[in-house]
Amino acid sequence: MILVFRTIIPIFLIACGIAALQVKDLFACVIILAAYSFLICLLWAELGAIDVAFTEAAVGAGVSTVILIAALLHTTRRSRD
Repeated sequence: MILVFRTIIPIFLIACGIAALQVKDLFACVIILAAYSFLICLLWAELGAIDVAFTEAAVGAGVSTVILIAALLHTTRRSRD
């Protein structure tokens, strides 16, 4: 089980990183970055750093996602790409 966990999470992390760079929609990018942060949280927990995983979940996946979405709501779209 641990071997599967150690191979699947890095694959998803790479996929999230590439997807965040390739996507054109900012809202989708914020959601992908939140998923990336959650996967990093799972990786830290699997490695045994529970305190770092908890901090990553609270700050990375929680607070920063809310701040990015709030900032996104205050922007306007200039073009119709």
